Amino acid sequence: MTQFLDVHELSQFVRNMGPQHLMAKLVDYLEQDYLNWAKFDKSARLAAHSDVGVIELMPIADDQLYSFKYVNGHPSNTAQGLPTVMAFGVLAEVATGYPLLLSELTLVTALRTAATSAMAAKYLARQDAKTMALIGNGCQSEFQSIAFHKLLGINEIRCYDVDYAASAKLKANLDCYTDLRLVICESAHEACASADIITTVTADKRLATILTPDMIAPGQHINAIGGDCPGKTELHRDVLTQADTFVEYEPQSRIEGDIQQLPEDYPVTELWQVIAKQQPGRQNDHQITVFDSVGFALEDYSALRMLYEFTQQGDSELGQTLGLIPHLSNPKNLFGLLVNPDGDTGQFKFQPLNTQMTNSQTKPSEPTSFSKSNRPVAV
Repeated sequence: MTQFLDVHELSQFVRNMGPQHLMAKLVDYLEQDYLNWAKFDKSARLAAHSDVGVIELMPIADDQLYSFKYVNGHPSNTAQGLPTVMAFGVLAEVATGYPLLLSELTLVTALRTAATSAMAAKYLARQDAKTMALIGNGCQSEFQSIAFHKLLGINEIRCYDVDYAASAKLKANLDCYTDLRLVICESAHEACASADIITTVTADKRLATILTPDMIAPGQHINAIGGDCPGKTELHRDVLTQADTFVEYEPQSRIEGDIQQLPEDYPVTELWQVIAKQQPGRQNDHQITVFDSVGFALEDYSALRMLYEFTQQGDSELGQTLGLIPHLSNPKNLFGLLVNPDGDTGQFKFQPLNTQMTNSQTKPSEPTSFSKSNRPVAV
């Protein structure tokens, strides 16, 4: 039967494992799947826009597994007691179409976004980076802070939000990380001063200018993750023109990313090319790099694949079975469910065909640590 993960169960699992350990493990899955980029059937997400937000479907598949995520983005939701972003997702077997996993992805989206940011920074930020500015201190901010602190060695976060209460919330939530210094700043300019990395994660659906050229210094890495739909930006166009820009999936980023401001011939590099050592990432300590991240379906695929494998471990108590698909002794007799109210449930147990993972889907070993000794050198 289909495995099901709800918010309560997954939250408890992440608490017990530790968000930094789960994100480190997720980076291994992400890198593995990005290295198999050519094997995936890719497309930009399908979006339904309104005046107040957007609802999207994000599908992707290789020759064994298919996944999709349903996700929204409604910045005014918090006034109604709802999260700005809400999501769930499905992992299915390509050979039969059988859904293997149905999972909440609101929490997981925050984890996978932070893991992706840290993975990109591993290749694009200076190896001696210690300080990060964090502009926008909403739901994503703690995850970004923990990922950069625990996976990349950032020891100071300089945060700013137009809502001071959001920054205070961030500081209170991270008080348990005693080796991380968190400074609440009075402006974005103050936060960015002397920062090695700048992360922008704002929610407004508009053509905003969070970073201007006068706020940028040589050698900085900009992790721009707030721009994720047409008409929504965070960076002044001149920040991009003086930097080398990296994206997840160029056809989608041209529509949704900060590069939507620039002509089609503005050069970008897809992140998978850097991971596969086909293109250089950071080349020197004076280079300005931008990760113009909009979120791509492959990242959700990696997260769902990891979660499903957790549910299949022999000693795992993660996951509940869900009667999502009829189990019929005669698969041609669907009407039998109406004749017999109990149907044939329990007479057939589905066994996934892909029990033997290919090389592209081998379970990663222990999570990678991004210490200086094993971070990649510039190529």
